Amino acid sequence: MTNNDILKKLRVALKLRDDDIVKILELVDFRISKSELGAFFRSEDHPKYMECGDQILRNFLNGLIIHLRGPMPKKGENKVQKKRND
Repeated sequence: MTNNDILKKLRVALKLRDDDIVKILELVDFRISKSELGAFFRSEDHPKYMECGDQILRNFLNGLIIHLRGPMPKKGENKVQKKRND
């Protein structure tokens, strides 16, 4: 299974549009245009097909975590919140 296949399956499973994926990548300061993104979803024999590299998939997965879970709290925030709740 290629990175392109993984990206396609996640897009379908999570019902993401191209705009959503671009925004998810922006969460980790990775910029990509919708046309560049569209090249990953083309068939392999299409002239404008591009392979999805490890860096792009890694950034998408990191952005997806932030998108679904929210940003990680900064160091010390959890301790402060726990002390306030005690």
